[in-house]
Amino acid sequence: MSKNLKILLASPRGFCAGVDRAIEIVKKTLIKFGSPVYVRHEIVHNTQVVENLKKLGAIFVEELDEIKDTSRPVIFSAHGVPKSVPKEAFDKKMFYIDATCPLVTKVHREAEFLYKNGYEVILIGHRDHPEVLGTMGQLPKDSIKLIENLEDVKNINSENIKKPIAYVTQTTLSVDDTKEIIEKLKEKFPKIRHPIKEDICYATTNRQEAVKKIAPLCDMFFVVGSENSSNSLRLVEVAKKSGCKKSELISYNKSLPIKTITKCNKIGITSGASAPEQLVQDLILELKKHIKVSIEEIILTKENVTFKLPKSLN
Repeated sequence: MSKNLKILLASPRGFCAGVDRAIEIVKKTLIKFGSPVYVRHEIVHNTQVVENLKKLGAIFVEELDEIKDTSRPVIFSAHGVPKSVPKEAFDKKMFYIDATCPLVTKVHREAEFLYKNGYEVILIGHRDHPEVLGTMGQLPKDSIKLIENLEDVKNINSENIKKPIAYVTQTTLSVDDTKEIIEKLKEKFPKIRHPIKEDICYATTNRQEAVKKIAPLCDMFFVVGSENSSNSLRLVEVAKKSGCKKSELISYNKSLPIKTITKCNKIGITSGASAPEQLVQDLILELKKHIKVSIEEIILTKENVTFKLPKSLN
């Protein structure tokens, strides 16, 4: 244990305002209405968060037809849902609370506005991600064209597009990758309309920028988060692209590569926007069992964003 391992701890990291709000909505609903409370899809993409809420009385389902007792409240996840979901809940006379992140709702409203004003709408995002399904589900079927990569931009047949064109994006994308796609879209469609305010959210941007600052200085880089967390996976990609090839996701209960870590002089740690800070501290405690560590927190910026809870919980 004679060797000293330097840990560079990224800040900001962990929970964003949308995740804080969504978790608080589930907890407050349980307090106000008792258990069980149903949640459609994982409230946020983190295994430990979901497990902790299950212990409090939340029951997670993928679709509303799995709910047998329709008299109980149901909460929609932070990622947002297609319009068909609240309609189904209304038709079934279910009481529902929408925990969609307000920054995702902003993208929904943008897409609707563009469609109603005669635009061809492009969504930059990852196919089958719940947020993308929710955004696409704000408009009639086949009204949004999904673009995942540069190849998709290349394959757009501009001759088939007769209307003015505009784009919106998923909120948890890689800032740099999305910038490349947008540049290609602008080359192909010089008059393409862009969002008035950036769609990739402040938390995604801040966490990626913090990783860019730290990763080049590290022998290894760890992102604490779940394997289905889009923003956590993007952080791993950003760390690798920033110069730390040995970057990996540390999910709940995943064992650490201790032998490899003990050969390092400096490692970086951050966490996705849906990962509790406790998981970061648990990781550091585990490292301390095997090697002497010193910690330096690298603060990129301070975040003070908060979102109000739904009126039904006041």
